[in-house]
Amino acid sequence: MGLISELMKMETAVTLLVAVATFATVLTLAMPMFQSDKLNSRIKGVTQERDRLRAAQKAALAAGSEAKLRDSKKSGVTRQLVDVLNLRKVFEAETSREFLRKAGLRNESHLFTYLVVRMVVPIVAAIGVFLYTSFVYTTPVATTTRLAMAMGGLIAGFYMPALVLKNMISKRQESIRRAWSDALDLLLICVESGMSVEPAMTRVAREIGRQSVPLSEELTLTVAELSFLQDRRKAFENLGKRVDIDTVRSVVTSLIQAERYGTPLGTALRVLAQENREVRMQFAEKKAAALPPKLTVPMILFFLPIIFVVILGPSIIMVMNVQ
Repeated sequence: MGLISELMKMETAVTLLVAVATFATVLTLAMPMFQSDKLNSRIKGVTQERDRLRAAQKAALAAGSEAKLRDSKKSGVTRQLVDVLNLRKVFEAETSREFLRKAGLRNESHLFTYLVVRMVVPIVAAIGVFLYTSFVYTTPVATTTRLAMAMGGLIAGFYMPALVLKNMISKRQESIRRAWSDALDLLLICVESGMSVEPAMTRVAREIGRQSVPLSEELTLTVAELSFLQDRRKAFENLGKRVDIDTVRSVVTSLIQAERYGTPLGTALRVLAQENREVRMQFAEKKAAALPPKLTVPMILFFLPIIFVVILGPSIIMVMNVQ
């Protein structure tokens, strides 16, 4: 009680508010100093990927075989664990690799880590739930109930890595989708000014990085693949697969057709840019049309009671005074 009464004093309350305001001000001023440059870090990762492509291309030319764009390192605990337990076959490594690429995780180490996590998380979740129900609960729990809850934790742990990965993919796609219209307009301007595809994509990637780091990363990687892959069409197809967005795939199709048949790329990009703007406007109108139904319940719960109190409150007070 003494502590509560001390906190209720005006001097103590003012001191606490001043301390909180000072801490918030210092944190706001110092936060930009601790933020990392995501664009430079992503571009550095893409540069490493480009160097890996160059090394793989040189090795393929020296051996007289096709380039295989995979890491050849066989060291590491996760790699050994994946090979020993044959997790590639158990968790469908190729499908997992495609999902990881969509999430921006392209290194082979990411695949090994993801496969090991898919194996470890269900076991840890099941053991954690069983121990929690055995020792933390104040009331005793039957053994069958604990086993059933542990089985539920096992199932939840099995699906948790995939859900986290899908969430990463959806966030990445949303960032690309928001910036794609502006990137397409910039690409159209660069192409119509006389630039070829590679310099145009390089310039767009540099300019669009302030708005969407994932899109800048994907365009930079596409330029690297265009430089080192023997089939340029494969580089465009890889862009469509990694991004997995309809509007991007349509642009990729136009790039492939222009590359194969020599059709004018500027006209196709102009039509696609206009269609993309229209689709974006329709999506915004759809979200605006869905807003009134979403506001109905909050208005009923929070606004209408206040309105009734403001309107009927004085009348009720007058009636009570008359009585």
